[in-house]
Amino acid sequence: MPPSPASLNVIVGSKNPVKVNAARNAIAMLYPEHTIFCQGMHAPSGVAEQPMTSEETRIGAINRVEYCQKNAQADFYVAMEGGVDKFDYGPATFAYIVIANRERQSIGRGAIMPIPESVYQALAAGEELGPLMDKLFNTHNVKQKGGAIGLLTNGNATREGNYTHAMVLAMAPFLHPGLYPIN
Repeated sequence: MPPSPASLNVIVGSKNPVKVNAARNAIAMLYPEHTIFCQGMHAPSGVAEQPMTSEETRIGAINRVEYCQKNAQADFYVAMEGGVDKFDYGPATFAYIVIANRERQSIGRGAIMPIPESVYQALAAGEELGPLMDKLFNTHNVKQKGGAIGLLTNGNATREGNYTHAMVLAMAPFLHPGLYPIN
């Protein structure tokens, strides 16, 4: 009888199925010999519902991971925080990815996608990206599906795909810890 595969327990700082699936997909890709147990938990970001700067978005993801670390036992803790910012080249949406275990933390960022100026202005006035996209495209709960990324790319990219890719990149310090000394 072959030995049973090792397992990894992953806690995601959100119950949003897009984020949980992205974390599961990334860890399964990187650790194919393991059985992956991945679950979401409500973890407050401590920032606005719609983060409006890169800094606020990054802090929200860090806060979610730290909450998970204090309230659950896992091999990896993951948080994905979507936000927007207005750059020199125009407004864009993106996400910060924070991954931690008991020894280290890694911060990454997903791809940046330009958003229309009118969308940015509505967000600056207090709207949230998911519900705003639902109104613009006559969809329902898109943030738990393809997200603004899916809508604005005609389905050629998705929120989950962006999060998965960003998480794989942010895992580099865990895959090669000798190259990333802990400060």
